[in-house]
Amino acid sequence: MSYIKKEVCVRDVTFGKDVTIVEPVNIYGCTIGDNTFIGPFVEIQKDVTIGNNCRIQSHSFICELVTVGNDCFVSHGAMFINDLFAGGGPARGNKALWKNTVVGNNVSIGTNATILPVTICDDVVIGAGAVVTKDITKPGIYAGNPARLIKLL
Repeated sequence: MSYIKKEVCVRDVTFGKDVTIVEPVNIYGCTIGDNTFIGPFVEIQKDVTIGNNCRIQSHSFICELVTVGNDCFVSHGAMFINDLFAGGGPARGNKALWKNTVVGNNVSIGTNATILPVTICDDVVIGAGAVVTKDITKPGIYAGNPARLIKLL
């Protein structure tokens, strides 16, 4: 049996002040803002920006092309998606098919939520297990699959 061993690591990251990381993590080629906490078993890929005063809980996956604003909370097991399988399957390295995700300020994303390539405005709560398939343009609480507005804030 043969395999390629890849180390779990932190490399090529631009850190703000007072960032806390609980290993093991796989974080590379991204930017992490001041006073941000990254829990264990988190992967943050290149070309991601995480703002100031954020908390990224364990087992979360933040793929390329995601921007998270300031004062955000990403709960356990939250997943971000950048490939919509527009051609009927994975882009398989054709990054031209990948899409951006932008999360505003003061956004909380619940446990096991899935965030497709969308824009989420400021002051939003995404419920646990929600699947965000469309842009969110009004502050409020969103839940379900697909995520729908439950209450305006």
